Amino acid sequence: MKQLRIPAVYMRGGTSKGVFFLAHDLPADPAIRDRLLLRVIGSPDRYGKHTDGMGGATSSTSKVVILSKSARAGCDVDYNFGQVAIDRPVIDWSGNCGNLSAAVGAFALSAGLVEGPTDGTATVNIWQMNIGKKIVNHVEMRGGEVLELGDFELDGVAFPAAEVKVEFLDPAADEEGEGGGGAMFPTGNRIDTLDVPGVGRVEATLINAGNPTIFVDAAKLGLKGTELQGDINGDKAMLQRAEAVRALGAVAMGLCATVEEATEKRPHTPKLAFVARPAPYVASDGKKIEAGSIDLLARIFSMGVLHHAMTGTGAVAIAAAGAIPGTIVSRVAPAGADGRVRFGHPSGTLSVGAEARDEGGQWTVSKVMMSRSARRLMEGWVRVPGD
Repeated sequence: MKQLRIPAVYMRGGTSKGVFFLAHDLPADPAIRDRLLLRVIGSPDRYGKHTDGMGGATSSTSKVVILSKSARAGCDVDYNFGQVAIDRPVIDWSGNCGNLSAAVGAFALSAGLVEGPTDGTATVNIWQMNIGKKIVNHVEMRGGEVLELGDFELDGVAFPAAEVKVEFLDPAADEEGEGGGGAMFPTGNRIDTLDVPGVGRVEATLINAGNPTIFVDAAKLGLKGTELQGDINGDKAMLQRAEAVRALGAVAMGLCATVEEATEKRPHTPKLAFVARPAPYVASDGKKIEAGSIDLLARIFSMGVLHHAMTGTGAVAIAAAGAIPGTIVSRVAPAGADGRVRFGHPSGTLSVGAEARDEGGQWTVSKVMMSRSARRLMEGWVRVPGD
């Protein structure tokens, strides 16, 4: 057996990290490719540590990205995202990572897939293959290089960096990608009632925006909305209840035929999020968040556990649902006149904005905007045991 040597870049985007590849450096056969990528990350790991791989043994750091030049009109690059399970040989290609979306433009520029200005702002048009959406990155350049360092601070990231402005275009329109999901509200309702075994009847908003997402009131899960990871991730009964809601919601959205399929084969999407009215709490870094500084509390589950901050696509879904009357989110905190919602998550706060309009009783969301940051952590080659 020998070690394969594959060009790769290890990048942070928002509050996530992943291993980035160019498509031509990987096998064309999806099954062979996935086996290789699992080994890159170090999954499945029965110890849950990713000691023998590049993964970080959390849902935020067990990720792979594949990029190539795009042949689609109006797009510079095609971006494919894989969420890698930690303890199972599964890569879920059903959805996007909103945080790593902020790193795609920087990677594309650095890899020579896109040409940017010597100095100024490079606009990178990205086709998100998983969900069939267009994303735009606005990336600052200095001296012909991507500007990665700066003073932009993002809750959930310890160090400041350069700001990357990200636009998710038509995030709640019908999807063309692998993830599926159909209309913005696949059931035709802004609020549905799910009869969840072991939980009871739960009101939920089932929305396709960023990723397929399920919103419920925190109280329906027996929660307050101020919880941190330590309050939930050690509670197996709570995690089982949350998965029961998520899996039934996946079936209701038409994403899976059975709840068993949702749990076993589609752990990445839909996401389950819970919201509550503003209340003070202490974030994971010890910072005090005052109720008056936010419009609502929001938490999201990712790959079976509570996320340490907020997924980027979860933020997109919050912005979209907040802008549309009659959803679980807008019932708690309707978007302001400027279309923005500021919410509290376990690591701090985040502000997102949506451009939404009512067209004869049908709401459309044309754009969701947010700011993130991204940085190359390591570049070179990843080593993978081969035949």
